[in-house]
Amino acid sequence: MRTSSSFTKSATALAAILAALFLGLTTTTTAGAATAGATTAAVGTATAGATATAVGTQYAGSSAAGSYPAPAAISSCPLSTLPSQARTTLNLIHSGGPFPYSQDGAVFQNREGILPAKSTGYYHEYTVKTPGSSTRGARRLIGGGAMTTPQYVYYTGDHYASFCLVDENA
Repeated sequence: MRTSSSFTKSATALAAILAALFLGLTTTTTAGAATAGATTAAVGTATAGATATAVGTQYAGSSAAGSYPAPAAISSCPLSTLPSQARTTLNLIHSGGPFPYSQDGAVFQNREGILPAKSTGYYHEYTVKTPGSSTRGARRLIGGGAMTTPQYVYYTGDHYASFCLVDENA
């Protein structure tokens, strides 16, 4: 005979799975105790309404700036495959500047919700120069963590619509 508590856990787990299926996501459960709206920290998992905290985690949710679709997993990109100006910008990041634009080093808010959720001030943005452009252009490096030694560096060539995790050793 099922108790009320086990029925509630089963119903909650079923609701999380159905919500994820509806959103086209995958879920993982632990002993049937998954909950919709929970936070997930495991790489490669997703939960409807969740805040993702690991690289490659998919999620559907919203931020203060608005709702966003569930992003695809963030792929890796070797530094050697990026525009040569990305290496120049990365060298400036590691040396602490000086940077060509006053906005370089500013806090990146992650309003798009594509990068893993972190506290305000974790991410900083830097311009990757676009030859021939009279503006900053769309290319950026986003550093996560310490300003001169970021734990993670992401590249966007389309002004935050997509990102790849920069592999500095490749």
